[in-house]
Amino acid sequence: MVNVLQSKRDSSRFQILVEIAAHQPNLRQKEVADRLGVTPQAISEYIKELVADGLVTTDGRMRYRITKEGVEWLLESAAELKRYARVVMEEIISHVSVWAAIARTRVREGERVSLIMEMGLLYALPLDTRIEASGIAISDAGPGEDLGVSDLRGLISLDEGKVTVCKVPRVQLGGTRSVDLAALSGLLREGIMVGALGLEGLVALRKAGREPDILFGAKEAAVEAAFHGLSTLVVSVDEQVPGLLNRLESEGLKYELIDLSK
Repeated sequence: MVNVLQSKRDSSRFQILVEIAAHQPNLRQKEVADRLGVTPQAISEYIKELVADGLVTTDGRMRYRITKEGVEWLLESAAELKRYARVVMEEIISHVSVWAAIARTRVREGERVSLIMEMGLLYALPLDTRIEASGIAISDAGPGEDLGVSDLRGLISLDEGKVTVCKVPRVQLGGTRSVDLAALSGLLREGIMVGALGLEGLVALRKAGREPDILFGAKEAAVEAAFHGLSTLVVSVDEQVPGLLNRLESEGLKYELIDLSK
């Protein structure tokens, strides 16, 4: 059996089959794309593969049905996911006994504290019943100090970040002289992390009055930031945009592409 946990591709196939089973025969590819965080073109390619593999049938008019083989594959994959989830909960999470957090106020050893995620960092603050996640401090800590927290209970709320990709032309096509700098300046809002891909991306940001927070490794930094709930703006030379978008789609992350060419 194919293990749906082995790759992003198999995970996407699993999710698309679930959507087809739930909405057959009428499936709106754009809605599925929005839910999965990929492009409609990617959904179309996945469905072609599912049809070729005999897991889905189509009458050629955007109407799809899951086959008997598709149902069996879905059930087997769901069972594998269930087994994996049990391993994570029983054998992995139980071994993670202490989490690192930053104390928002003075904390005493043995005190139960509430836990929140802000700007990608975990903070401990006085117990607040309105906050679901909490834990026990394993030592004293002053404001701003690192603090070990055990006996974690509840879920830590975290919204996935979004990546805004701003495409600028390569120097052979005019470079930053062909960039709408006013539009770029309007996107550089306070508090957003900014990265540059390519020399043209760096110069465009400098012309807009902003030094990038990330110059090298902006692609991976944007991915990590999104996983920690932080939104990022990456100004990229056009030739590096496809690689960046493929990376974001492979991780199932939300993004917006803006062409800054005049």
